[in-house]
Amino acid sequence: MAILAFYNIKGGVGKTASAVNLAYLAGQSGFKTLVWDLDPQAASSFYFRVKAKVKGGSKELLAGKYELEQFIKATDYANLDLLPSDFSFRHLDLHLDNKKKPKQQLKKLIKPLIDEYDMIFLDCPPNISLLSEAVFAAADALVSPLIPTTLSLRTLEQLKVFLHEHELNYLPLILFWSMVDKRKKLHKDIIKQCEQSESTILSTVIPYASDIERMGIERKPLPCFVHNSVSVTAYHELWQEILTHLPTKS
Repeated sequence: MAILAFYNIKGGVGKTASAVNLAYLAGQSGFKTLVWDLDPQAASSFYFRVKAKVKGGSKELLAGKYELEQFIKATDYANLDLLPSDFSFRHLDLHLDNKKKPKQQLKKLIKPLIDEYDMIFLDCPPNISLLSEAVFAAADALVSPLIPTTLSLRTLEQLKVFLHEHELNYLPLILFWSMVDKRKKLHKDIIKQCEQSESTILSTVIPYASDIERMGIERKPLPCFVHNSVSVTAYHELWQEILTHLPTKS
């Protein structure tokens, strides 16, 4: 069982699209998979056509009155469930701050689900906060898409510094290139430069492509409406590569 947090300090890097597509592929591979949408924008919930019906919103989730599984919804896809988000999740940090041991709350909530799911994907909001620290405590690895720009690399360095300063270096960081336009010299130059200095970035590259953007119109994982494209192939290859980089548990 693996808990993967799809996380980046920077927004707009293809994090949610990747979480949705890879979760779908995990389910299709036979892994019983749960996506927990932690982002108040609720993009994963939108893609899966699932609306949250949590009375009391995020506060109720953390109150401990109900089991987390009571809020889980089935999706239209085999082996794939969703714990949806809503706009109340913007207050998650405040609710966590009112709890004892706030950084352990997500891990505590997830624990009863460990025997039920093979994979749990956490789709995280793009910031660094108390919620982020709770995610770090719960996750087995951080899956972080990068776009080949200076600002994206800058936020990667900020994340690395944070993990080091908070003694979280044990947490694997699985990096991959996302939204890459190989027609742009800057993208090609940055990727080439990082091949020499950042050996931890996976070899699979997710392109900047119109079919991925169409996910917002189709409201489906990409392989459900495009069966043969460079993007679909890239996500299949990325999933296989991520599987080889998952941490082993004793």
